[in-house]
Amino acid sequence: MPFELTDFGIFAIVVLVLGVVVLFMGVKAVPQGLEYTVERFGRYTVTLRPGLRLIVPFMDRIGAKMNMMETVLDVPSQEVITKDNAVVQVDGVVFYQVLDAAKAAYEVRNLERAILNLTMTNIRTVMGSMDLDELLSERDQINAKLLTIVDDATEPWGVKVTRIEIKDISPPRDLVDSMARQMKAEREKRAVVLEAEGARQAAVLRAEGEKKAAILEAEGRREAAFRDAEAREREAEAEARATQFVSDAIAAGDVQAINYFVAQRYVDALGRFANSPNQKILFLPLEASSVIGAIGGITEIAREAFGNNGPDGGAGPGGGGASGGGRPRPPSRPPSRPTTGGPAGGAGGDRPVSGGPMARPSAPGPWGHGSGGDQA
Repeated sequence: MPFELTDFGIFAIVVLVLGVVVLFMGVKAVPQGLEYTVERFGRYTVTLRPGLRLIVPFMDRIGAKMNMMETVLDVPSQEVITKDNAVVQVDGVVFYQVLDAAKAAYEVRNLERAILNLTMTNIRTVMGSMDLDELLSERDQINAKLLTIVDDATEPWGVKVTRIEIKDISPPRDLVDSMARQMKAEREKRAVVLEAEGARQAAVLRAEGEKKAAILEAEGRREAAFRDAEAREREAEAEARATQFVSDAIAAGDVQAINYFVAQRYVDALGRFANSPNQKILFLPLEASSVIGAIGGITEIAREAFGNNGPDGGAGPGGGGASGGGRPRPPSRPPSRPTTGGPAGGAGGDRPVSGGPMARPSAPGPWGHGSGGDQA
């Protein structure tokens, strides 16, 4: 028997299909990260959160599906005229997030386009109020200003602008070349200034070193002069003391002391003359009799010091000493013709002079008492 649908069967199938359609229309599954707005007869009523949600079929419908995740939006490149009339190409990126799905759906039409145009206009406003140097060196300040302005403007739309970044600032080629020349000139200027500073500092240090060296040299000269003066003073004191001793000896009647003093100076002068580095001619004999007479005077001093005088107070083999009693004989007139002094300080020539009481006293020469040598 063939299967035939009755009226009741047809009605049951229609009711079943209608129930399935109503079920599908009333149950909604909202994905994570999205929110749906529900409109009843064209009016917003509720926002569906992520998960399985129910609505009234044929009365409610889904109005807008809003993405609640943070979204990045590229800002296209545009020309910006700076405060100093420089034209640059600027582009950037905007990061925003929808916080209120209903406001984002019903407060503004085409949300992304609105945010993009708002960002571009504020980029021209903010960067146009700055010089080119500030534009290139203060990107953080530019980003902060743009973020504050755009975020305040998009708050009624239920959108939070989290970040605005300027990606690239491209001045014209001729301006880049000019900036490169300016930078090179500035670096050369700094190099010259640093070199001049180094030279000045080196000169100052050199001058300070020369000053300290001059001070130390002057102190050394002063110390040397002080010590030289002290040495000369000591030498003068010794010379004065020696002269005082000779003067005391002469005052005591010892004429041989001055003979020794003058003979010592004479011999020292001859030594210095012989040792001098310059060229010289020395004629000999050079007052040999006077030198021998001085030696005789030294002999007389030694004999008197050791008490070897003769019984009559005269000198020994020298014959030219002082008379008895230690007093010098009175000087006599020097001989009329030069004679050669003897080896012991006696008178030369064919008239020997003795030291006896009947002998004629010889004249005291400059180099020894009783010397018959030549006069200088």
